[in-house]
Amino acid sequence: MSTTPESALPETPSRRRPWSRRRKVLTLLGVLLVLLLIPVLIVGGFLYKLGHDFDADSPKLSQALPSDDAGRPKEDGSYNVLLLGSDSRKGEADEKVVSGQRSDAIMLVHTPLRRRAAYVVSIMRDTWVDIPGHGKAKINAGLNYGGIPLEVRTIEQLLGTRIDHVAEIDFQGFRDLTNAVGGVPVDVPMDFTADGHEFRKGEQTLDGDEALAFVRDRYSFQDGDYQRVRDQRIYLRGLLKKILSPETLSSPTKLSDAVEKFSPYVSVDEDLTAREIVAMGMKAGPSGLRNMTMFTLPNSGTGWSEDGQSIVIPDEDAIHRLSQALENGTMADYVKTIPTD
Repeated sequence: MSTTPESALPETPSRRRPWSRRRKVLTLLGVLLVLLLIPVLIVGGFLYKLGHDFDADSPKLSQALPSDDAGRPKEDGSYNVLLLGSDSRKGEADEKVVSGQRSDAIMLVHTPLRRRAAYVVSIMRDTWVDIPGHGKAKINAGLNYGGIPLEVRTIEQLLGTRIDHVAEIDFQGFRDLTNAVGGVPVDVPMDFTADGHEFRKGEQTLDGDEALAFVRDRYSFQDGDYQRVRDQRIYLRGLLKKILSPETLSSPTKLSDAVEKFSPYVSVDEDLTAREIVAMGMKAGPSGLRNMTMFTLPNSGTGWSEDGQSIVIPDEDAIHRLSQALENGTMADYVKTIPTD
């Protein structure tokens, strides 16, 4: 009687099913993994392109930071970016800001070491301070006397904190950026008219031309520069709200257009790359960026210098407490003691 070898016998269902199921499960997992990786790769590639475009299109400020570290505050793990706003024309930022120009807006953006938060300190351009090597003058005179490096030293000396990066923003860029994101919502504090545009108290969505007029105007207000500085912060808050909205973040076209339109108007120091900006944003966290605490550097009002200039008198006691808060990471406590937006 012939016999069939055991190896030639057909597999019984009990022997075949476990491997068949395992192959199906592995195949399904493989398909799911590919489906998950596709959007990740697309998003990753898109974000890489945005960063590359920003780095390529943003003019660079050569030697923006002091070359000599002597006398500068030490690094403490916090992150500080000096923002300088001006009305210089496109393509002129690198030449004009480094020497011979005064800034129309000065802001310090601070993210602390151990807290997901962000703070914006506006410094009135007529604040009367000591300019290293030049004596007393308005704070924005540092740009005229020694370019951005001297302005950095002046503000570091005033606040006792190290500035890591510098960005110079041309107000003209706000027009294109505002249009690129589909308008910026602001809470207009009062009725006024500027450059032919009417602003009414309350919520209003600004188009590009309106945004430019809104951040520029100071002649419509009794307190002039003070209100202009507040309006600039109102616009900045609205802009961040719009950029971080699901409507914008889910639109590659809007994000790409915003970067393309705004980058040429933002001049940055040579080390401030898109990667650094993202790192700062992650340090502050989405909530910290949406709910930035903004305030004006404490002052004691206006007065006159010995040579007859109209100046803003700094509140030295309050600024000393601010300096300590920046150094000790206690900004959350400090801002409870002063007026903020």
